[in-house]
Amino acid sequence: MGRLTTHILDTASGSPAAGVPVELYALSGDNRERIVATSTNDDGRCEAPLLDGDSFQTGVYELLFHVGDYLRARSEDLPSPAFLDVVPIRFGIASPDEHYHVPLLISPYGYSTYRGS
Repeated sequence: MGRLTTHILDTASGSPAAGVPVELYALSGDNRERIVATSTNDDGRCEAPLLDGDSFQTGVYELLFHVGDYLRARSEDLPSPAFLDVVPIRFGIASPDEHYHVPLLISPYGYSTYRGS
């Protein structure tokens, strides 16, 4: 059985991003349904897979990483409004038997992602 996991690394400090709210939405046409709302632990990871078992299905999904408060708490020099607040990542799950890992690497002025393992 496949599963979906994520984690957030703060590349500016070289550490995991703890306490960041994360939301997962399933997308279908114009419909958008929130599946999970959670936050990262001290290791920058969610405590459980975002999807697994029967809930892990093919389709289009969107992760919203609410990084604004985290970044503001770590830097007194951020302008208002900050450059990054909510980072959306839209992706597809094509194989329900594989592990999809969607990490987020952040700094106050940029982010990147990839399909991890």
